[in-house]
Amino acid sequence: QVQLVESGGGLVQAGGSLRLSCAASGSIFRINRMGWYRQAPGKQRELVAVIISGGSTNYADYVKGRFTISRDNAKNTVYLQMNSLKFEDTAVYYCAAEVFTGWGAPKNYWGQGTQVTVSS
Repeated sequence: QVQLVESGGGLVQAGGSLRLSCAASGSIFRINRMGWYRQAPGKQRELVAVIISGGSTNYADYVKGRFTISRDNAKNTVYLQMNSLKFEDTAVYYCAAEVFTGWGAPKNYWGQGTQVTVSS
């Protein structure tokens, strides 16, 4: 089994910054993709950013230039640096990882979510 644990959420004023972390543990042979998604009240979960094992990244248009995703492969950890936060960034942020345990096909795992609240 694989567990993802997020940390770093909280309350911040508009224009401020937060850094989210997500550590994966358990039966991990290799992690292919790691990413961050978010879900605001009454809205569907949406992609924020994703990073693959080689380091290539992809961002949603609404966070480009403000958020940076990175990962530490040795620690099986992914980070999301969020700068110039806006009120509309308020959401529960979820970490996701595509994990190959060494048996069968890679599977997607999710963290429990961390709340980010931006006050205007």
